[in-house]
Amino acid sequence: MTAPSQLPAAYLDRMPKTDLHCHLIGTVRASTFADLARREGLELPDAPERVFADINSLPPDPSLYRNTRIPVPQGRSEGEPEVSYSLFQASNWVTEVLRSADDLTRITYEAFESAHTESGTRHLELFFDDVPEHLASLGYAGSVEAYAEGIRMAERDFGMTGRMIQGIDRSRSGEHALALVQRMLDNPHEYVAGIGLDNLETAGPPERFADAYRLAGEAGLGRTAHSSEHAPTAVNTVTCLDLLGCDRIDHGYYVLEDDAVVERMREEQVAFTVISTTSRRSWRPWRRASIAAMLEAGLNVIPASDDPGMFPTTLAAEYRIVSEEIGATATQVRAMAFAGVDASWLPSAEKAALRVDFESRLAALDAEFGL
Repeated sequence: MTAPSQLPAAYLDRMPKTDLHCHLIGTVRASTFADLARREGLELPDAPERVFADINSLPPDPSLYRNTRIPVPQGRSEGEPEVSYSLFQASNWVTEVLRSADDLTRITYEAFESAHTESGTRHLELFFDDVPEHLASLGYAGSVEAYAEGIRMAERDFGMTGRMIQGIDRSRSGEHALALVQRMLDNPHEYVAGIGLDNLETAGPPERFADAYRLAGEAGLGRTAHSSEHAPTAVNTVTCLDLLGCDRIDHGYYVLEDDAVVERMREEQVAFTVISTTSRRSWRPWRRASIAAMLEAGLNVIPASDDPGMFPTTLAAEYRIVSEEIGATATQVRAMAFAGVDASWLPSAEKAALRVDFESRLAALDAEFGL
């Protein structure tokens, strides 16, 4: 048997994985969006499938990114569509056509099905948003139970595990976030494992949400936050760890702006869920260069899919990019898989069982591929 420096693509596709940074709305398939949009008679500027194909979020003010250590592209990239639809616009349209508990169960189940069949994902944690007004009759508890039914179906059909993450929209107030967390505590559910600060990082500083995160921490909920993704600074990540008490960080690329922060992140092995693909198509090379630098610096990076239905990508594709384009070794890729188990929000017994499952599946793959 041989120990290759890099793993074959077929091995990468089939190896067991966790996906800890994935937004439910962003998992919706183009075909499902088309089905629901036609059912609801939603008027769109183009066919639903065309809208998805042309998602391309334009970058923020480029002047913010002129002096970063890894240069951020300042213009458009080749192959961008003439007419672009932002990720937020597409997400709003998808949310608009979700009209029942059955719709929520459907998209949750399909998220797990796609993760299983396309990427070999064994554990999936999905961000979900606040209940939209047109689903107010379901309420928080009804919506969560609809998501949970989709997870139960996936557990039965695919042998997966899953959890949900309450998204905290950083463009809203700290009081709104605190109310969301209190609602979670008033309506506890075994499948809701924690909270995550999302939306554009420039829309709200993390310190705005200290009270909400403190309450979540006191209740034993997991805590994460999108950080050092849009704001070209490492400071927000330090705030998320020290003030918000986050146990992992989503994205985190701009920690590279501060050597002292990089050293701390390496020493503490803070888990960063990273995604090489983004709806900002011109930023994809910068993302990949940043992840390469994080890996070279010894940071604990764990590939994730983010919005796989809309970018589009898959978790398997993200692992292939990390291996084939970024150059992660076989040893590093295996470590990423197990780091995902460790950083998950499963109870300790289930986490231990998942690690045993990973060891068994990887051993079987090693034997099959002669590694």
